[in-house]
Amino acid sequence: MNRKLAVKGIAYGGDYNPEQWPEEVWAEDMRLMGEAGVTMVSVNIFSWALLEPKEGVFDFSRLDRILDMLYAHGIAADLATPTAAPPAWFFTAHPEALPVDRDGRRLSYGSRQTFCPSSPAYREAALRITRALAERYADHPAVVMWHIHNEYGCHNAECHCDTSAAAFRRWLRARYGDDLAALNDAWGTTFWSQWYYDWDEILPPRATGAVPNPTHQLDWRRFCSDELLSLYTAERDVLRAAAPATPATTNFMVMYNFDALDYWRWAPELDIVSNDHYLRSTDPESEIDIALSGDLTRSLAGGPWLLMEHSTGAVNWQPVNRAKTPGELRRNALAHVARGADGIAYFQWRAAKAGAEQWHSAMLPHAGTDSRIWQDVVRLGADLRALAEVRGSGSTARTAVVWDWNARWALELPSQPSAEVRYLDLVRAWYEPLWRAGVAVDFVRPDADLSAYRLVLAPGLYLVDDAGAANLTSFAERGGTLVVGFHSGAVDENCHVRLGGYPGAFREALGVRTDELFPLLPGEPVGLSGGGRASLWSERVRLDGAEAVTTYTDGPLAGVPAVTRHTYGAGRAWYLATLPDAGTLAALLERVRAEAGVRPVVDGLPDGVEAVRRRGTDADYVFLLDHTGQGAEIPLAPGAVDLLTGRPLPENTAVVPPGGVVVAREPQKLFGET
Repeated sequence: MNRKLAVKGIAYGGDYNPEQWPEEVWAEDMRLMGEAGVTMVSVNIFSWALLEPKEGVFDFSRLDRILDMLYAHGIAADLATPTAAPPAWFFTAHPEALPVDRDGRRLSYGSRQTFCPSSPAYREAALRITRALAERYADHPAVVMWHIHNEYGCHNAECHCDTSAAAFRRWLRARYGDDLAALNDAWGTTFWSQWYYDWDEILPPRATGAVPNPTHQLDWRRFCSDELLSLYTAERDVLRAAAPATPATTNFMVMYNFDALDYWRWAPELDIVSNDHYLRSTDPESEIDIALSGDLTRSLAGGPWLLMEHSTGAVNWQPVNRAKTPGELRRNALAHVARGADGIAYFQWRAAKAGAEQWHSAMLPHAGTDSRIWQDVVRLGADLRALAEVRGSGSTARTAVVWDWNARWALELPSQPSAEVRYLDLVRAWYEPLWRAGVAVDFVRPDADLSAYRLVLAPGLYLVDDAGAANLTSFAERGGTLVVGFHSGAVDENCHVRLGGYPGAFREALGVRTDELFPLLPGEPVGLSGGGRASLWSERVRLDGAEAVTTYTDGPLAGVPAVTRHTYGAGRAWYLATLPDAGTLAALLERVRAEAGVRPVVDGLPDGVEAVRRRGTDADYVFLLDHTGQGAEIPLAPGAVDLLTGRPLPENTAVVPPGGVVVAREPQKLFGET
């Protein structure tokens, strides 16, 4: 990120949609934003139809007044290009720009993101409205950031129309150097007579009678991510030309169910990385998902980031939309700050009375200011002002978890050894015991610089190229501790199986060789020596230099190693050929991190209390969040001060109230967390 947000302290606000309300309401909005401590709002996200009522005819009078009013009240604007929702007149003129699903059905307009990402007509119209906004507002004093589009790929990550097919072929020709033989080799098209003799024969992976080619599907996912990225960079370049010093962002969705975009490729193109995060009502410990999402977003950003959207209470798009419990709004927001967020924003400022999201919570709810949500919103504004000095501080992690969208896509393609193996479930299973122990975690690409870490975990790296595999194994060889999960290293970047036995790319470093996989049926656990059970997966592991740490005690592989440890160069490489139960996995990872010299943020952390450390230039900031409702007393370094109250902590102890939060400034330790 080469541009910074011109808002002091921790930015606070949300999506502001004044066009949904009579103009006389706007003055009340300004007054109440001041009461809540709002410092920045996102505007214009879904206003295309109002700004451009006819093609090439613009009306900026309403937006002029909105921006002027915000500036007059000291509130910064994150000004959006409204390109996520083209108006009806556009589709009337360009019906070919509507997306087509894999079954060949052309969808209709009437909601948002109902366009084909490869449509030339859409791109032309999107750049026209972007250019008009840039020319008019590049120098407006309220505008501190450009908000490009909204949640790219949320509803139209794929389009299977003929225009998309042509764009896919152009992308493939660039990827394979215009060499059709190279594509045929990469896709393994000798299987099932899928050989291509002409580029025009290649189609998107539309609905077909049997399982499509896995590499075809993988390249399609890569193309779809890149195609949307090209739309982002096109708009960004227009804005950058008009206002070179104003940062640009778009809101990622690093969430449990969204996997459409390769954010490792996207993040370098953003001046400031932003993320949207919403809780699942079915997740009894959604605080773990907040932490995982925050750590991943911070890792993508390479430092602080902005939470562009989350909710004050219930959302509107789940089967059952749960309201937040007392104190949860505050804990959720401060948990994001703990994980690196330098801005906290909500969807939206004022709850809508009409439209598809009328039952989505907001900072100012339907009940108005006589509501618990409003009281919590005002209190949070005060909290964020008190935490202003935390802005810009970073991570202290010495543990990294490998995350790769290509591996996720490939692992979840059809015809795997087990459809029960899901990427995010694996990552969360390994992440959770680290979270419970208060261990700081970064996420990394397989080819990342690992020199800052002592421990690297690869829970589900099914697909990895030679460079990524060499990077990880070299980390162990140089003295690090590497832990690899089952079915990792199995295929290369083209989804070709690495021959000679599993786990493919990691056999030598792990000192094991597997000749056959034995995935387990749902509800079919197997016993482990030393106690505990395992599920989901097993395989016939043969030791080839490694030692067996744990073996199966029953099932089809009784007596076969389930967990192994291998001295490799100056370091160690562990292999988990199954998924141990939560307690067994936690104990195993505790042993591994102790061996690697990785300590938690706070020793002896009570169960259910979250501890996170942000490192500043002159001080550390320790966030303590109680998720148990019981409260806790946590010892801290001498001289610690509670930033939320401004008071020194007596006897060097933080008393976290039930369901509450303490943020302590500690004098920076010489060596800090390890």
